[in-house]
Amino acid sequence: MNGNVNDGINNANGERDFATLDLRRAERTGFPEVIYCAGKTVDQAATIFRRMREAGVPAFGTRAGAELAARVRKAFPDAVYDEVARTLSIGQLGVEKTGLVAVACAGTSDLPVAREAARTAEFFGSNVVEIADIGVAGIHRLFNRLDELKKARVVVAVAGMEGALASVIAGLVSVPVIACPTSVGYGASFGGLSALLGMLTACAPGISVVNIDSGFGAGYQANLINRLGQA
Repeated sequence: MNGNVNDGINNANGERDFATLDLRRAERTGFPEVIYCAGKTVDQAATIFRRMREAGVPAFGTRAGAELAARVRKAFPDAVYDEVARTLSIGQLGVEKTGLVAVACAGTSDLPVAREAARTAEFFGSNVVEIADIGVAGIHRLFNRLDELKKARVVVAVAGMEGALASVIAGLVSVPVIACPTSVGYGASFGGLSALLGMLTACAPGISVVNIDSGFGAGYQANLINRLGQA
């Protein structure tokens, strides 16, 4: 690994830095830096992946497009791309997967965010079970999967519309529930704001809430909680 805490990267013309990698973040936090690919050019993101791997750091990126994935996979055949989650990873952390995180989503339209949460928790060392399409409009579907939810050390509840799924699950399980609102819904859902506010004001105890569409944030936090239970 590079001996420097930060690793500046010049653009193609060598004119200025476009990124400063935190290659030793794992020494401070236990986990390496994650690449947020949205807003970066394909060249910039691909270069960051390459530099992290050259430094021996496992690389995990979120919001990665297909063009970037193709570029990275050409250079690193072991790269894994999830088209639904839009996550891209190369290498693995030197930790054994442990515990169980359940990632549940209300509807199929919430799957991209739920998958991002699942892939994140998996990359950082958690066993994950994914439970899709158990929204409260057909609440019998939730009850059909309740045994799986109860086996988890932490549940991620992903939902748009009014965001009711998190509150219902929190009233049925004895573990922490991380609520992740999505921007799925018709006009009055205000791009996920109604789900966010519904989750923040839920009456069921044991709920924490991440930002709208933040599957990464939910998955990362779920992994931290799950791994606390390995002792």
